[in-house]
Amino acid sequence: MPTECMPAERYAVFGNPVSHSLSPKIHALFAAQTGQDIRYEAICAPLDGFAEAVNTFIAAGGKGANVTVPFKVEAFNFARQLTPRAQAAGAVNTLSFAADGLRGDNTDGAGLVRDLVANLGVPLAGLRVLVLGAGGAARGVILPLREQNPAELFIANRTADKAQVLAGVLGVTGGGFDDLNQRTFDLVINATSAGLSGAALPTPTFSPDALAYEMVYGVETPFMQTARAAGARVADGLGMLVEQAAEAFYVWRGMRPDTAPVLAALRAQLRAQLNVHLTPRLNA
Repeated sequence: MPTECMPAERYAVFGNPVSHSLSPKIHALFAAQTGQDIRYEAICAPLDGFAEAVNTFIAAGGKGANVTVPFKVEAFNFARQLTPRAQAAGAVNTLSFAADGLRGDNTDGAGLVRDLVANLGVPLAGLRVLVLGAGGAARGVILPLREQNPAELFIANRTADKAQVLAGVLGVTGGGFDDLNQRTFDLVINATSAGLSGAALPTPTFSPDALAYEMVYGVETPFMQTARAAGARVADGLGMLVEQAAEAFYVWRGMRPDTAPVLAALRAQLRAQLNVHLTPRLNA
């Protein structure tokens, strides 16, 4: 007798808004490359209905989900089990649904480190690293960055107290923007929302061959422009987006896709859109 085909296993990204997300395309490319039969969709959850939306998805057979703005902290509180990197981040961007409960993970930091080291050729050991911002985006990447043994990892924020508190929790150093005047850095990561708003940021002193990394992707932000003018090499967050997705895919499927062709395809798509209308985008 013919066997009945099994339906594709379902995954999703939850956010609000979420229609801009490249995650469905990324995971479709990963699935095709690895021969995995999955279906991945974008779900816009009500601002006051994240948990209900996820429970509905689980009841319909969902196997896992990514989580983006503004639900990462809510997902952290919603998960029954947390990985060490999710605990350090205080936020969850990857959920796995299993018989033993809802497991929360955070792949943002792993994605950033992979983009820096593998794609951009920046080994982090021994570098002087500055992270601008002390919000959720910064918190999600500090532990994976620290594990790479940089010579210095400094968190700077407009409100110095916030940076100092976060730095104390994560075992690094921190302070206000004024504390950057006497420091030089090999790698500067913008984890603030300034890339979305166009707000000005301080221009730290870059070492020769320094890299300025903008977590936002889609446009050259003022941070990237000022860093380029100061002689730094610049990169946006598209690689981080693809690499954090690959880490989530590995968490769910136990397979690590080749990210290079996926990143190249998305970069070509964004370049093609330059003549239309391009807005800054967060990793989603």
